[in-house]
Amino acid sequence: MTKKFLSEFLGTAFLVMIVLGSGTMAQNLFQGHVGFALLANSLATGAGLFVLIQCLGPISGSHMNPVVSLVEMLWKRLTLREFVSYVSAQMLGAYVGVIFVHLMFHHTTFEVSTIERSGAHLLFSEGIATFGLICVVALAGKKHVELAPISVAAYITSAYWFTSSTSFANPAVTFARLFTETFGGMAPAHYPGFLIAELTGALVAWLVLRKLS
Repeated sequence: MTKKFLSEFLGTAFLVMIVLGSGTMAQNLFQGHVGFALLANSLATGAGLFVLIQCLGPISGSHMNPVVSLVEMLWKRLTLREFVSYVSAQMLGAYVGVIFVHLMFHHTTFEVSTIERSGAHLLFSEGIATFGLICVVALAGKKHVELAPISVAAYITSAYWFTSSTSFANPAVTFARLFTETFGGMAPAHYPGFLIAELTGALVAWLVLRKLS
């Protein structure tokens, strides 16, 4: 279990570094050009996510996302104890990841975001993004498991663009965003709504997938 905990911790930490680090770099390079910054951020995230899933998948399944672990538990592929361990590793890794981003880009180590991300449209967007992610995770590798990493990475890259929330779709990464004023930050007051939307999207996907199996 220690090996799996470490895998999820490292994977989520690097995922946060990839998401927030590439966003910060893009913001610095494309000052004022949000579209170019988002393009760079989405491509870096997709590429990095593919590598993480490819490398860590054989160790822990490379969930790096509490809602993925939740659905895995509902499918009885994780015990409750394993689920708690996975989520603990993911949340801790997410927070360490944001601290490392700040150290790399010479930001204050501890920040609390003031960036507004509110509105029912963003919550609906998060539900849709998470629903799609869980479906991709469940279905992509059914016939060709080797295509699962690229399928998940491609979905997240596209979801940056077709969702108004830019597809957080991950309660651990969303949590990390509360502690940064960089490109991907989000004020803490908005976290509960995003969390509920992500959980709802995941549970609806689980119910739909039961009908498809």
